[in-house]
Parts: sequence; C-alpha cells; structure tokens
Amino acid sequence: MANIQKLDPCASPLDYYGSELRRLREANNLKQGQLGDIIFCTGSLIGQIETTKKVPTRDFSERVDAALGTDGVFSRLIGLVLRSQLPTWFQPYAEMESCASYISTYQAQLVYGLLQTGDYAQAVLATGMPNDLDNQVAARLERQRILERERPPLTWVVLDEAVLHRPIGGREVMRKQLQRLLDLAHHRWVRIQVLPFAAGEHASLDGSFTTMRFDDDPDVVYTEDIVSGHMTANPDTVREAARRYAHLQAAALSVEASAALIARVMEERYGDPARLEERAMA
Repeated sequence: MANIQKLDPCASPLDYYGSELRRLREANNLKQGQLGDIIFCTGSLIGQIETTKKVPTRDFSERVDAALGTDGVFSRLIGLVLRSQLPTWFQPYAEMESCASYISTYQAQLVYGLLQTGDYAQAVLATGMPNDLDNQVAARLERQRILERERPPLTWVVLDEAVLHRPIGGREVMRKQLQRLLDLAHHRWVRIQVLPFAAGEHASLDGSFTTMRFDDDPDVVYTEDIVSGHMTANPDTVREAARRYAHLQAAALSVEASAALIARVMEERYGDPARLEERAMA
C-alpha cells in the first residue's frame, strides 16, 4: 500500500491548497495521473502540489477548477498561496498594498514592483540568491493583479532617472521593461513621472519610500533597509512623507514629458545596436 503523506490544512495556505486538491480530486474519483491527463500535466506534478513540494501557478489553478468543476476555488486560493511565498517580512506590506485605494511611491534604484516585467523581476530577485526564485517571481507578478481590478488603487510613481539607465537583466530585458512603462502610461489608474538628473539635490536623497492610503484606515508609510521593511502610521512621519512627495512631484517631469524621456532612453540605450549604428552613420 502506498504511503500517503498526511497534510495539515491549517499549517499554511500551501498546505490548505494541497489538501483541498487531494480531497476534491478523490471526490471526483480521479487518480493523480488521470487528473494530470485532463489538465495536460504529469501525475507527478499533481502529487508534488498535493504534498506542498511544488507551488502551483495561476494557470494550473484555473485548469484544475475547470476540470473538477470547483467554481473557482483554486483560482481564488492561488493569490493567498503565492502571497505566502513572499519573504515573511514583506507579507504585511503586500497585504496592505492589496487593500490600498491610493499608492504613491518614489523609487530611486528600481522600477516599482507593481510595474515590473517578469524578466526584470527575476533579474532583481536573483541578486538575493533565493532558493525559490521562480516562486518569488510568481508572487511578485501576482501582486500586480490589483491593477487589473475593476477599480484598482490609483498608483502614482516617481522614478529617479537613474532607474531608466541602470541595465537590470541586460539590453532586451530593459527594453521590454521601459516599453511596459510606456504601455502603463495609458492605464487610467497609473501615473508615472521621472525625476530627471537635472533636478540635482531633491527632497528624498536618502532613499525610496511608499505611502498607502485607505478608505477607512490611516495612511501608512513604508520604507526598506538592507534586510527588511518597515511600516508606520505615525502622523508626523506621514506628514513628512507627504511633504517630500509633493516636492518630488513638483521637481519631476510631467507625465507626458516623462513618457517622452522613457521612450528616448529606451531607443538610445536599449534599441537594436545595428539600427542605432545605421542612424549614427546617416
């Protein structure tokens, strides 16, 4: 008789997902291999997810829902599962972010997480040499689903111009990332401004920060240090963050001029080398 691993569904979102997958699969009288055949994966993958050895994806969850007729159970669970794969210290921020009605952020080094492409996110997260890089990338991309809601948070991003020039992941990754920023320029709920080098000294030379506003709760300011993140609703800190952000917005290029700068940097720094050489010789 096969040794069936017992699961504690209360241990974690991933354990709960695995136990529900096993329970509902068995309720449909399907073996792991049979379910795998239906959703075009191996029975081994089904077993690994049921025993929490593998983290499911959103695509997998949607296919399981369709195969088992579970009315979106796994598609709803997957967000919680992927959020649980974020670093423990970051999970409270992700929870607050998902509830915010307005997000304003200044980023001095990197593109804001909600605006990152998968390849850019992978290059950034790989610098920490995690053992579960794919899961962390999936979790970061899952966060971005809040921008796809019927009424997403208004997200206002000020990027230091240095972010555009720092070649994270290489030429092609950066080109696609900057194109992503340009595409988001047409998003009704996203505003992107670039703080140009010409601004010189500015109100947040000491680093990046994010403020989140909620419908029924106090504003929260979030900052990070080298090992963790910190949130506070201290009124003095919130006021100081608002003051700094107002100065940053005033010093930054307009949304339209920012898009033009992003497009120019994308072509001049990350465009096709052959085309750039032809243009220079013309």
